[in-house]
Amino acid sequence: MSIFSRLSDIINSNISALLDKAENPEKLIRMVIQEMEDTLVEVRSSIAKVIAEKKTLTRRLEQLRSQAEDWEYKAELALSKERDDLARAALLEKAAIQARLEAAESDLFKLDETLDKLDSEVNLLQDKLNDARARQKTIVMRTRATSTRRDVRKQLGNKAIDNAMDKFEYYERKIDLMEGQIDSDELEQRGLQAEFDELARGEKIDQELQQMKDRLQGGKTK
Repeated sequence: MSIFSRLSDIINSNISALLDKAENPEKLIRMVIQEMEDTLVEVRSSIAKVIAEKKTLTRRLEQLRSQAEDWEYKAELALSKERDDLARAALLEKAAIQARLEAAESDLFKLDETLDKLDSEVNLLQDKLNDARARQKTIVMRTRATSTRRDVRKQLGNKAIDNAMDKFEYYERKIDLMEGQIDSDELEQRGLQAEFDELARGEKIDQELQQMKDRLQGGKTK
């Protein structure tokens, strides 16, 4: 399906308006770019043909100028020999060639105008193409972002995820309880050990106290 019917349609197109009306902007922008690229190839091919034609016409002009100069020389030569009849015939040939020369120069002028117009249109078309490519990148990114957001919303409404989160929270609470129990056992063990350590210190002090009493009593007996 062709979006544009001719080159001027592309150059004068409003891509934003086209995309706003499109049901599938990503698909439409791909088609727009493809048609622009194809048109650009065609226009550049036309330019190449015009340039080739201009070169051919330029060579033809050089030949005609050379022929006109040659007949003018012949006319002067005939006059120098007092051959007015030959001089007149030579000038008639020069005039015929001059007419073809002027027609060729007019054609060359028109070719130059055509080339200028085609160059201008190629530049405008290239600008449009660059703009379309830039918009394509933006549209693709927006489409992907929208698709991702839609998937996320679907996942957020998924009961399987809710169940998984419930299980996760359950096991998290269970681990908290296990860790709390371990901490409590460690505290209890440390408290029991502290009591035994206190008993050991008390026994040592009792022994030391008894030894001091024994020494003092021994001293009194002497």
